[in-house]
Amino acid sequence: MFISDFLDICDPVLTFDEFMEGIDLAKYLKKIPVHKTGRIRYNPINMLKTVLFGFMTKGYISLRELEDNCKVNIRFMYLMDNEKPTYRTFGYFINEVLGDSIESVFNDINKKIFEQEGVDLNHLYIDGSKFEANANKYSWVWKKATEKSRYRLYEKITSLFQEMNEKLAWSGLHIETNTEYVPDQLSIIAEKYAGIWKLDINTFVYGKGHRKTIQQRQYETLLEYRKKLSEYVEKVEICGPDRNSYSKTDHSATFMRIKTDYMGNDQLLPAYNVQVGVADEYIAVVDVNQYRSDMDCFIPLMEQFYKTYGFYPKYPVADAGYGSYNNYIYCEQHGMEKYMKFPMFKKETEDKKYKENPFRAVNFKVDENGTMRCPNGKAFQFLYRKAVKGNQYGRQEEVYVCEDCSGCPYADKCKKTDKNRTVRINHELTSMHEEVIRNLESIQGALLRMNRSIQAEGTFGIIKNDRWYKRIVRRGIRSVKMELFLVSIGHNLYKYHNKRIHLQKAAS
Repeated sequence: MFISDFLDICDPVLTFDEFMEGIDLAKYLKKIPVHKTGRIRYNPINMLKTVLFGFMTKGYISLRELEDNCKVNIRFMYLMDNEKPTYRTFGYFINEVLGDSIESVFNDINKKIFEQEGVDLNHLYIDGSKFEANANKYSWVWKKATEKSRYRLYEKITSLFQEMNEKLAWSGLHIETNTEYVPDQLSIIAEKYAGIWKLDINTFVYGKGHRKTIQQRQYETLLEYRKKLSEYVEKVEICGPDRNSYSKTDHSATFMRIKTDYMGNDQLLPAYNVQVGVADEYIAVVDVNQYRSDMDCFIPLMEQFYKTYGFYPKYPVADAGYGSYNNYIYCEQHGMEKYMKFPMFKKETEDKKYKENPFRAVNFKVDENGTMRCPNGKAFQFLYRKAVKGNQYGRQEEVYVCEDCSGCPYADKCKKTDKNRTVRINHELTSMHEEVIRNLESIQGALLRMNRSIQAEGTFGIIKNDRWYKRIVRRGIRSVKMELFLVSIGHNLYKYHNKRIHLQKAAS
């Protein structure tokens, strides 16, 4: 008898197996090492099917659950041809065999689903969510605190060198002091210092009742400073230029503020910023970032989309976390319409009093000479242009100051200080905001916003609450990306099967 004889014709494992038969899975499994001795290897194609089906049915499935299901679950027994791999075998297969090709598996599965379902990739609904990392909660390392400690250590090293120079005055040698030092430099100085005084580490004294020589104390202090400085350098390098923190137990995790504050103290937790682009309820692109802000994640997600499909979506729809000057310019350069809200979008569109406030700089009137004037008729004079920090496209703000605010009847409403009012204007960004408002307030924009809340936010709702994947399990950015690809493949296959069942019911 065959195991398939015990399965219903509409069973999800049969739908899954039929779908996977149309994909060449062998091309992902070419890196498997060949062993001439030992037991016969499990069929890698069956292993791949079993892993993907586990993520399809569970949302996230552990290695021990995979092992247990292969023993008792008839669906997994069907996929594995009644073989029973251990959890260690599944772990090796996922990490070593599947790790480098999982993105290609995700893309090829999506390609086949999108062809069959006619998915529209020009409308991409974007959202992000912070998933807590598998790292200790109090294992933080702060970049700014490390930098401060390192500069305090520089001062201690300088003081130590000055003391050492006093003792070396008889020899005519002098240790040069600087504002900054590197560990290799301290190692060289320590070696030469030991050579001058002919210090022998084996003769050093320790413990109660022994008095260290001044040379021993200075030498040991210098080695201690070198070790501490090496730790600070390593911590700053791990943080890199784009992060301000990391976890000691997962160096790729960044401390962020997540919505689910189960500790109840509004504390930062180690997490990853997971970004998805959804098209017709399917995850078309997924990316894992270490940035805390969604604004910084938009361009990497679009680059990932272009790398996968060879074009950019015409209508990328996102919430107010993504609207920025950098992202709007990026959309203009790559032929994408601006359908991402900016942070003040809701206030601009719903608060009429705020929008029409005559004391806002954007509402000041401009006379026939091009001079900006306040409600009291006073002219604003141009001072200078100021570069905006963190901008990639050379954005600058124009700073203007009022010619005279003394005796102004609107002073209480217009400004908060006794000085003449100063305003910053960026006409290009203002015109972009107006374009975004026109796009999103149109009928098409309203439909796209509604669809985004249903599809993009609904995808995270399904993954987190329906399929119970709320926290990252693996450690390291490479392993986390692999895990998110597996979860995304499972979600898309789950959606694909459900849609087929609905169509069959509707047809009957």
